[in-house]
Parts: sequence; structure tokens; C-alpha cells
Amino acid sequence: MEKRRVVITGMGAVTPLGHNVTESWQAVRDGVCGIAPITLYDSSAQKVHLAAEVKDWDPTAYIDKREVRHMARYAQFAMASAKEAVADSGLDLEHTDLNRCAVIVSSGIGGISTTESEQTRCLQRGFDKASPFYIPTSIANMAAGQIAIAFGFKGMCTCPVTACAGGSNAVGDAFRHIRDGYAELALCGGAEAAVTPLSIGGFTSMRALHVGDDPSRASIPFDAERDGFVMGEGAGILMLEEYEHAKARGAKIYAEVVGYGATCDAYHITAPAPGGEGGARAMQQAIDDAGITAGQVDYVNAHGTSTSLNDSGETAAIKTVFGDHAYKMAVSSTKSMTGHMLGAAGAVEAIFTALALKDSYIPATINYKVPDPVCDLDYVPNEGRTADIHYALSNSLGFGGHNACVLFKKWEG
Repeated sequence: MEKRRVVITGMGAVTPLGHNVTESWQAVRDGVCGIAPITLYDSSAQKVHLAAEVKDWDPTAYIDKREVRHMARYAQFAMASAKEAVADSGLDLEHTDLNRCAVIVSSGIGGISTTESEQTRCLQRGFDKASPFYIPTSIANMAAGQIAIAFGFKGMCTCPVTACAGGSNAVGDAFRHIRDGYAELALCGGAEAAVTPLSIGGFTSMRALHVGDDPSRASIPFDAERDGFVMGEGAGILMLEEYEHAKARGAKIYAEVVGYGATCDAYHITAPAPGGEGGARAMQQAIDDAGITAGQVDYVNAHGTSTSLNDSGETAAIKTVFGDHAYKMAVSSTKSMTGHMLGAAGAVEAIFTALALKDSYIPATINYKVPDPVCDLDYVPNEGRTADIHYALSNSLGFGGHNACVLFKKWEG
């Protein structure tokens, strides 16, 4: 039986580079670094002072004030992005079978800022004085739930919680859900707002974060001097749609989703398997799922976190899958600009990958200076480039050994 095709018909984003897709993508093309000193709280007593925050965020510009009071920051980002994606898709909700519309939105940590503030409040007033909105505000699935409520999507509504792989798992799961006939449309992606004292402290104590104060040398994927990632925040939401459904309503199409791979290292709670073995299997799965050869992939939007083990392991995994072709294709990490947005990363990077295909433009890995002999691929250093690309892979590799890879194809009508 012929598989149903799945395309991207709408996108929305709130990132450290902008409050929508247009602003964020233009900043990527311009090589803008979204990393700066932390402003969301006083970090002077901690080792880490930099993050990639969403700047000048006013949720009431996108969401009713009454709803904002009961919506954690991560969910605010998700809702704003979802509204943009729905508007961008041109979908007529009144003439859509909402029972055939899904929502799959990831978050790694959910409303951790709400948990921190509520804990402080309850230590002073007693835990039975906790806000009745604390639980439904902070739980990680609530962004998905809020989006479903807002648009009346009554199909499957779920939240993959797979750390840094979550955003890609959400996109890949939505792709399969539509392709296998369970829905015609799905809002999918991820959201995160983990620039908080406890979150930053936790990642610092496990030596995962960069502790310097120079934004231009903080998130430097594949650079020999990399020494930890920079926390980012934001959201990315995509409208995936079955092709015939999109065609029937005359929807514009950004790109086609053609393959998905998801594996587990089953190796360690934080470290990747030697040689990036699990990531390699996920990439190969996505390629096989699409029915193409590795040599047809022109670009990889790498997980590229700027940690020693991830970048070397991912490079090794790419070589395993692509062989000699690994040295002929482009590999770049947009986390050099956005920082690491955890559960939102894969979703925002899916958007950037789709736009790279649409615009025939490969984003740079900015602030790259010192080559690492172990990381010896074409990382598109410092300046993006125009290129005729037809297939692009987006990688996400998370704590717990979660690996998710989504393969996109240029839309040529």
C-alpha cells in the first residue's frame, strides 16, 4: 500500500533570536548570536552567567491576560508559536474535521520556574497554601493541552518527554501519526523555559554548561575549545498535514517530511554511546524510512551542543552512516546562535531545516575558530552559504540515550 505523504503547511516560533519565524530565520541568516548575560534572575552567586533568553517577552501581546496568569512561561512560548503556525497555515477551523487533528508538543522540564516560585512561597506559608493552579500550570504536557483547547483539536494530544530529543520526537511522531492514517493534521513541536536558578544550577553541577562570560566563545559546537552548552529557551510549532488534504485546500507547502528514526543508546544516563552508535542507527532509520540513499542527503542540521562528548560522538555517527559522503555534505549547528533549547531544540531546528531547503540556504556554525582533529567535517564555519539542497536531516540526541532524527525533502511541487 502506498504511504500517505506529509507536508509542512504552517510554522511558528519564539526563540532567542526573535518572536516569530521570520525574525528568527533572518537572524540565523545574518549569523546573530542570541546569547547574553542572564536577566531573568540574579545569577551573580552562580558560576553560569550566560543564557540564550527570549528577549523583551510580553505574553499579553499574544495571549489574553487572564490566560497568561495560569500559563507557565514555556506554555506561553508554545501558545504564541501555535497561533502563528495556525495563522500561517491558512487553515479554516470551521470547515475542518477537528476530530482528525492531533497535538504533539514536547517539553523536557515543563514549568520549572513555576515549581521554583511555588516552593519558595509554600516554605513561607505552608504547603497546603499552594496555588490550585500550580499543578495544571507546571506539568510538562500542559502546553499540548492548552493548544488543543485553544484550537479545538480533538485527535491524539500528547507530550513526548525525551530531554533534548523531545522536539524531534514530537515532529517525527506527528509525521507517522498522519502517514499511518490516524489524522490529517497535527500541531507538533516543543517548548522550554529553563533559564532558572535550579535548572541552571543542576546542569552546572553536572558540568554540562559553559561557565565563561564571553558570548562569542560560549556556544561553539565542534570547536576544539568547546566546554559545555548554553541554556536556551523558546518554542517551535509546525503544522504537519497530509498532502492530499493540503492540496485540496490550496495550502502553501514549505517542505515534505519523508523519514523518521528513533532509537535508544541503552548505555548511560547522560553520556552518548561510544562512536555515537545510537545516533547513527537513528539517522540510518530515517534515511531507510524515506527510501533514499545516504548519498542523497545534502545537509545535516546537527544536534551540535558544544559539549566535548556530543560533538565528537555525533561526528563519528555521521561518518558511520555517510562514509566518504560525510566529507562532501554540509553539517552545521544553529545552537551556536540559539543556545540549547532542550525540548524545544528539535522543533526549532526542524523549522530552520525546512527553511534551509525552501531558501536553498545552509545556516552557519557561528563563532567557530579552533578546529578539532576529531571533528573534521564541513561545519559551515561562521558564514552561511547558498546551496542547492534537496534532502536535509535534523538530529536530536538527549540525556537518557534518546535519539531522534527527522528527514526533510525540498518541496518542488
